[in-house]
Amino acid sequence: MNRQSTERPPADPWSQMMRASIAGDEGAYRRLLEDISRSVRAMARAAFARARAGDADVEDAVQETLLAIHLKRHTWDAAQPLAPWAYAIARHKIVDALRRRGRQRAEPLEDFQEFLAAPEAEDPHALSDAQRLVDGLGPRQREIVRSISLEGQSIAATAARLSMSEVAVRVALHRALKSLGAAWRRSIA
Repeated sequence: MNRQSTERPPADPWSQMMRASIAGDEGAYRRLLEDISRSVRAMARAAFARARAGDADVEDAVQETLLAIHLKRHTWDAAQPLAPWAYAIARHKIVDALRRRGRQRAEPLEDFQEFLAAPEAEDPHALSDAQRLVDGLGPRQREIVRSISLEGQSIAATAARLSMSEVAVRVALHRALKSLGAAWRRSIA
C-alpha cells in the first residue's frame, strides 16, 4: 500500500494560523504576524545587503509588509498556502523600499576613520542646536535617542527600562533619527 495515498500532506502552519485568525483567534493572528515578521526581516536584510543599501529601512519594509498583509488578508485564497502569498507582498514592499532609497550606498564608518578629523574643541552652539533638535521629538522618541545615541545604552537595556520590545525600540530609534535628520535639514535651509 502506498503511504502517500493514505496520508495527508503536513499542514502549513501559517495557513492554519491565518484561518484561525480569520475565525477570530487574535492569539493565532499575533503569532502569525510575529512569524512572518521574522521571516520578512531576514529576507529584507539579505536584499538590502545585496543592494549594499545598509539596513536602516529594513524595519520600515517589514512594517509595510505586515500592514499590507493585514489590509489584504481578505484576498488570500484559503485553499492555497499562505507563505507564497505573503512572500510576494514582502518582495514588492522590499523592492519599493529599495527604490525609495535610490542608489544610495551605506559604507561602514570604520572604512573612513583615518580620513575623519577629530574635533579640536566642542562648539557650544552645535551642542545647543543638537539639544534643541532632540527636544523637538516626542517624549518616548526623545528618551530612546538620549539613552542609545547619547548615553550609549544598548537597545536591550533601553527596551527593558522602557518596557518595550527590542524591535519597537529599534523602529522608534530609526524613526526618531529620521525625524532629527529632517529637522536638521529644515534648520539649515
